[in-house]
Amino acid sequence: MSFLALTLLAPLLAGLAILVLRRASQALAVTGAALGLIGAIGLVVAASGSPVQAVLPGLPNMPLLLVATPLTAVLSLVVATVAGFVLTYAAGYMAKDLEKARFFGTMMLFVAAMQALVLAGDWIMLLAAWEMIGFASYLLIGFWHGRAGVASAATRAFLYTRTADLGLYLGAFVLIGTAGTSEISATLATTGTPALIAGLLLLVAAMGKSAQVPLQNWLQRAMAGPTPVSALLHSATLVAAGAILLIRVAPMLPDGALFVVGIVGGVTTVVTGLIALAERDLKRLLAASTSSQYGLMLVAIGAGAPVAALLHLIAHAAIKSSLFLGAGVFQHDRESTELQTLAGAGRARPGIFAGFALSALALAGIPPLAAFFSKDAILAAAMESPAAPWLLPFALAGSVLTGAYMGRALKVLWAGEAGPARASVPLMGLGMGVLVVLSAVLGFGFGALEDMLGVVVEKPSWIVPVMGLAVGLGGLALGWIFAPMRLLGPLSEPAQNGFVVAGGMDGLVLRPAMAVAAACERVEKRLYDAVLALGRANLSLGHFARRTDGEGIDAAIFGFVRRTIATGARARRLQSGFIHRELAITAIGIALIVAVLLATLIFS
Repeated sequence: MSFLALTLLAPLLAGLAILVLRRASQALAVTGAALGLIGAIGLVVAASGSPVQAVLPGLPNMPLLLVATPLTAVLSLVVATVAGFVLTYAAGYMAKDLEKARFFGTMMLFVAAMQALVLAGDWIMLLAAWEMIGFASYLLIGFWHGRAGVASAATRAFLYTRTADLGLYLGAFVLIGTAGTSEISATLATTGTPALIAGLLLLVAAMGKSAQVPLQNWLQRAMAGPTPVSALLHSATLVAAGAILLIRVAPMLPDGALFVVGIVGGVTTVVTGLIALAERDLKRLLAASTSSQYGLMLVAIGAGAPVAALLHLIAHAAIKSSLFLGAGVFQHDRESTELQTLAGAGRARPGIFAGFALSALALAGIPPLAAFFSKDAILAAAMESPAAPWLLPFALAGSVLTGAYMGRALKVLWAGEAGPARASVPLMGLGMGVLVVLSAVLGFGFGALEDMLGVVVEKPSWIVPVMGLAVGLGGLALGWIFAPMRLLGPLSEPAQNGFVVAGGMDGLVLRPAMAVAAACERVEKRLYDAVLALGRANLSLGHFARRTDGEGIDAAIFGFVRRTIATGARARRLQSGFIHRELAITAIGIALIVAVLLATLIFS
């Protein structure tokens, strides 16, 4: 229980402290991440015996649950590990940024939300964490919102993922309504048509978060955020959320849903692999690669091997985060991520290039590096699946393309003039270095992980590792030797444009949403203008009332008062104090009274 609280609360409280205090942001972030990592390690140890659970107040008859099973504890450890070393790198990368407090605060809230997602034991908690992940990612992608194109990139990511999130809500409601409870473990017993419908709806949500075709376009544009954001977003948080969701619900998915999942993943791994090969920007290449690798994970899930998908998710988290961090160092030197500008950047940073190259080889599936083991598991699952005629060609093509685009990236970084290198930042090297080591050695721990999960994964026949090695080396050779234009041929231009057909999903998601937003803005402007007009009318009425009051009523009153004072002053002059004058006035008064009385008698 204490480890569960530490895993979640450490990054959450660190994020809140940074945003409130606005100082010592790097130290607080690294400390929060370190404590979260300690909690996750303890959680893995505790959950290996029996599940660890925390019950929180929630809706009536629907308490909020946090549950650490062997699966969720491992996922939590992956999130905490990658986040810890990415934040260590970020402490150097963002050291001179004036808004670093906002950056580190949001990053820690992002990590806390992801931990809540993987540890959620009920759908209500999962939905809340899912929302927080989306919100935090929007803030992080748009962190440099003053730069050209950044705000639009964040908006695009938000709209694409939010549109797909409708599938999660509907799927969760179907499962809760069918099972009569919001507890995830209980809803996974759902079968038949409700399971098929819910599974397909959850697939839509996963497609949005994990950037699967046709919802992949937003991910490459999300590279507008800082490099540490890209590293964390692509490896263990936002993009991983979709695959994690499908891995967790895989036991419930019927054959029909599994087949659709596998086909979506297969199409994605090929299409986005071609896009990565055609890319001219290193970070965008790595982004397209992320979609492709998550496509391979969906192929494994579709083949009925969610454990193989989990192994590749773990390997990919370390590999891709280290690749992005290496790209950040090269960007730091050349102030660009354009491949043409980065030519020879690896020669200026031989140590960073060596780490980048090791991670690239790992991603290509070269033994004995981490992804070699996970890709073999995926190829074996695809080969043994009833849908093997569909899934195996996709998996092989995706693996070849992985080697091709990583081979191209390595060649560009090594070819050309070395050029100058900026002063080294030790924290950046430390963060990347640890992740590179994990990229190399994680595969040796997969056996122990399988034992912990209680899953027996049959060892593939000799043909699988040979086939995996062949496609990996073949892809690397193709990417190193041949230019992308020659490899892609007529597909080169469509790939560079992201295989957009008839406007792509922009026509179904982005433009309609922006049109509605524009219409709402016009309505708001009209309401605003109406309120201003009403305000101006009220001000005019007030001015009129003030003028009426000041120039009319007040003037009349003050005039009467002045006349009264003047009359009194004149009357006061009659009171002179001389007796003869007083007697004369009295006599005149009596004479006037008598005259009036006589006139009255005469004329009556």
